Amino acid sequence: MADPAPARLEVLDAEGEPLVALAMPEGSRWCLEWNHSVEGFAVLDCYRHDDGHMVLERSHLPDFAAGLDHVLGRGRQVSDGQGGYWIEDIDEPVPGNAYVLRVGSMRVDHRLVVDTRRISLSALAEGERVTVRLNSADDARE
Repeated sequence: MADPAPARLEVLDAEGEPLVALAMPEGSRWCLEWNHSVEGFAVLDCYRHDDGHMVLERSHLPDFAAGLDHVLGRGRQVSDGQGGYWIEDIDEPVPGNAYVLRVGSMRVDHRLVVDTRRISLSALAEGERVTVRLNSADDARE
């Protein structure tokens, strides 16, 4: 029997066509980064592949600007040492291993960050609806 297909992080357009597909083995981590629409600084939501599941692990918020705050009981707020903060230990599985994102303009520049690589979703699908999903080996067998 052949080994199952490796898990992939995929970004699909509104028709389900892949815009991005990256190998994402068990334990891998990645972030969605974007520029805050008012303040312009980078905000991060960081995920990990945990036993076939996409899990929101932590978020980085450089400021308490509009829409950015820590929800009590959801993770642990710690200083980033530069005036912002990380919300650590969120550890929330993403339902269905996927979420829908309305990709922002180039000013917002939604981007995937994997290791040192940055992929601009805004350059690929500005203003469009996309689905970000972890397609695990288990999903590939269904």
